[in-house]
Amino acid sequence: MSPNRTIEVPVLTRVEGEGALDLRLRDDAIESLQLRIFEPPRLFEKLLEGRPWGDVIDTVARICGICPVAYQMSAVQALEGIFGVDVDPAIRALRRLMYCGEWIESHALHIHLLAAPDFLGFDSVTAMAERYPDEVRRGLRLQGLGNRLLALLGGRSVHPVSVCVGGFTRLPPKAQLDALLEDFRAALPEAEALVAWTASLDLPDMTQDFPSVALRTDDAYPIEDGRIVSSEGLDIPREAFADHFTETQVPYSNALHCHLHGAPYLVGPLARLNLNHDRLPEAVAQSLAATGIRFPSRNPFHSIVARAVEIFFALHEAVRILESWQAPAAARADFSVRGGIGYGCTEAPRGILWHRYELADDGTVRAATITPPTSQNQARIEQDLHLALPRFGLQRPDDELRAFAEQVIRNYDPCISCATHFLRLKVDRAS
Repeated sequence: MSPNRTIEVPVLTRVEGEGALDLRLRDDAIESLQLRIFEPPRLFEKLLEGRPWGDVIDTVARICGICPVAYQMSAVQALEGIFGVDVDPAIRALRRLMYCGEWIESHALHIHLLAAPDFLGFDSVTAMAERYPDEVRRGLRLQGLGNRLLALLGGRSVHPVSVCVGGFTRLPPKAQLDALLEDFRAALPEAEALVAWTASLDLPDMTQDFPSVALRTDDAYPIEDGRIVSSEGLDIPREAFADHFTETQVPYSNALHCHLHGAPYLVGPLARLNLNHDRLPEAVAQSLAATGIRFPSRNPFHSIVARAVEIFFALHEAVRILESWQAPAAARADFSVRGGIGYGCTEAPRGILWHRYELADDGTVRAATITPPTSQNQARIEQDLHLALPRFGLQRPDDELRAFAEQVIRNYDPCISCATHFLRLKVDRAS
């Protein structure tokens, strides 16, 4: 077999969006490796400029059909910061509950439909279902439970419409919340079994060094709030994100690469668990300990276990909130519109999602910046491929290298459409 080869993955399968991988080998070493994001930039930031503040929350929800709540929560956090809104604790709890629904449905989708076939040797979930029907059914039940929670709180499960500055447009009926509580309690054993099942998979041992970045709070596992921290000692408020994280354009991709102090870094469930495993409830912590996998983990393939742990946590957290939640006097707080700059940062299923908005005095959007988790992970994905492929064996046949490279990329659960928000356009016209 020639030591000089070019391997192309023209279209990545079982990921959200469209991308490609170009790999060139020379003398059995990687000469070039490019994760190409060729979806056209969607330019949501530009679309928001000049629009009234009231358009922001529903507009950014359209960025992603899988994690619209994340975009809404980061946006509403930023807008409420500008307007000085005092949000009722019961409303904050309901938003955290809604976010739990998104974590459950997104993680269940990725584990069962996108990632597990890789580890079990199948090319699709339909093929996997023939051998593992009970596991696939369990995954679909968990995903459906998350979608039901989103539909109840958001008005619909895809692109919810109830989140607004100050709270919600309406509050859910208590009877429907109580009915959902019973279903969540019943699902806890299934979620615990899922943790054990993912840990039992034959996961590649690809230990690497990388910084983990996530939110962290004083007393809870982070979802909708917190300071930005890293395994390297970073600890900053969300307002300081741009002082430490830089985005750069690479010539082969329509999405920016993000670096922390000049280096790639990891966001997402593995990073969250690495930095916050001490914030898990006791039942979830015991389930994690029973796997025998120690966290913090430096194996990127432990992300699938981290997702299962977060499903179990989100169910546990949903039960806790539902058991004690009491409706506030009003669905939303009063506020006055004013100009200023606001920042939002929450934990989307795939990692921290940072928003910055600048409003004029009448509430018109002057500028918007959205940094999604997939664009933050892109440099880390390429770094992972550079490290993992030689360990896998560059002398292997092209089909095996191609399949393993796709597995590495899918492991990050990339939402490629979310990442394609930026394009720096320079036009050089000859006279």
